[in-house]
Amino acid sequence: MSTVPVKKLDIYDPVTPPVCTSCGRIIHPNERATVFICPNCGVAVIRRCEKCRAQGTPYTCPNCGFTGP
Repeated sequence: MSTVPVKKLDIYDPVTPPVCTSCGRIIHPNERATVFICPNCGVAVIRRCEKCRAQGTPYTCPNCGFTGP
């Protein structure tokens, strides 16, 4: 049985913060944001910040172009 090596995170590894799909703003860890898979293609991850959720700002899937509320 072979084992797959696990890459450990290093403090110097680059990290990309989550960004709202609607407005492009960085989503902070304690914000009431949502993350879900695109309902049309089921491939892309859609992230929406608390402000865009409350205002009903439309989002566009980067994979298939689906536009949602």
